[in-house]
Amino acid sequence: MELDFERCYRAVDSRDQRFDGWFYTGVTSTGIYCRPSCPAMTPKRQNVRFFPSAAAAQTAGLRACRRCRPDAAPGSPQWDVRADVVGRAMRLIADGVVDRDGIPGLAARLGYTERHLHRMLRAEMGAGPLALARAQRAQTARTLIETTGLGMAEIAFAAGFGSVRQFNDTVREVFGTAPSELRTARRRCPAPGGAGTITLRLAYRPPLHAAALLDFLTLRALPGVEEVRDGTYRRGLRLPHGAGEVALTPADGHVTATLRLTDMRDLAPAVARCRRLLDLDADPSAVDDTLAGDPALAGAVAAEPGIRLPRSVDGFEMAVRAIVGQQVSVRSARTTLTRLLTHLRPPTPGPGGVDQEVRAPGERSREPEPLDRPTEGAGSAEGAERAGRLRGFPSAEEVLGVPDEVFGMPAGRRETIRALAKAVADGTLDLAPGGDREESVRRLLALPGVGPWTAGYVAMRALGDPDVLLPTDLAVRRGAAALGLPDDPRTLDTYADRWRPWRSYAVIRLWRAA
Repeated sequence: MELDFERCYRAVDSRDQRFDGWFYTGVTSTGIYCRPSCPAMTPKRQNVRFFPSAAAAQTAGLRACRRCRPDAAPGSPQWDVRADVVGRAMRLIADGVVDRDGIPGLAARLGYTERHLHRMLRAEMGAGPLALARAQRAQTARTLIETTGLGMAEIAFAAGFGSVRQFNDTVREVFGTAPSELRTARRRCPAPGGAGTITLRLAYRPPLHAAALLDFLTLRALPGVEEVRDGTYRRGLRLPHGAGEVALTPADGHVTATLRLTDMRDLAPAVARCRRLLDLDADPSAVDDTLAGDPALAGAVAAEPGIRLPRSVDGFEMAVRAIVGQQVSVRSARTTLTRLLTHLRPPTPGPGGVDQEVRAPGERSREPEPLDRPTEGAGSAEGAERAGRLRGFPSAEEVLGVPDEVFGMPAGRRETIRALAKAVADGTLDLAPGGDREESVRRLLALPGVGPWTAGYVAMRALGDPDVLLPTDLAVRRGAAALGLPDDPRTLDTYADRWRPWRSYAVIRLWRAA
């Protein structure tokens, strides 16, 4: 990827936080790489190189700055929204596909040979898939070292390393210090939590309109799966190696995430899914600048900057929600889904109010502990206790086994959900973050009972397409009318061209206006 030296250097000289995650600054005289916003003295021009990824900087022999921690910077919004092969590959790597399936598995998911995939990533990212996965493993290892009491061998394998020696060498190379020294620093600032519990910060680019996010999620929260209490969103997670729970609390400059995992190997996928759910890798300045160019939206953008696009942690879950929500109110769809979930996941809490005890690979069984220790702004003790009973949304295989009478919806819609579940279960339909968006939408539309609104809703919230308009949606039309915009679907569709490539964000604003 070409990086304009002058533009990048001006961003570094001004310590502009908006560019964190867009690129990384390598300083050849010190052998470190930083965020553009690093508070250290601006390096001389002749000593600076710019890299499109942390992995590229590490491949060049640089280590992460201990002051600005570039390895924990917000993710690049470019890879978050791009629908090409490189963007899809970056999302799959973040979701842990390389650690689970290796480079052959990643290449197979993308439909390219390993050699060609390596060539494309090297050209765009400055590093191959192994180096990119290695950079993620290093950050995962650091998080586990600093926030848990796990042994170093357990951390090495939980982070995805093939051996303890590889783990030690990588940590020394990337962070310039031994794992034990990172833990010594951690003991000076212990993190709250119990067995299998990790508390960390999820960075984002300001502004973030947290109230809008929580309002959206509260209205659609499914009992037993998710809840919003006292400014904290909690939900159950279905992860590659087991179950998990998360509590997300927006704060100034970051979102506090308290994760409780059955298997520590799921840390990186859980973090990636939480970031995707809250749209934390978006560039709100770019979105707001485009939408504010329309006088009809300028006032709303000025009043509520940083509106995000709430996404999902599970593409199948979002597709089921979309189908159930066809031509009914949000409240009615929530009631129907609650009935379905009650049949599939009857509450069976174990000791301490949790369904499954949490342990790392090789860790002995221990008594479960609460999800998090209540802190200021993190929710009540009652909320923490209830969060221990939250579970992830059922899998496609589980939904296929539901009797007809349990669905509680018209036969046509019930068969649409069955067709969806079958397509996801047999791999015909890919709703994962690295799926081909256009192909996924085509296959969705081929299902009986799925029309443009349903496919568009799934593309927007499950596949992360930033440029979807739902002109036939009743709430969108009401919001458009409230703002003095045309509310006829065809006219609105034509008018919305001025909002490209951020029409999905315009939809969120129209919903709020309604």
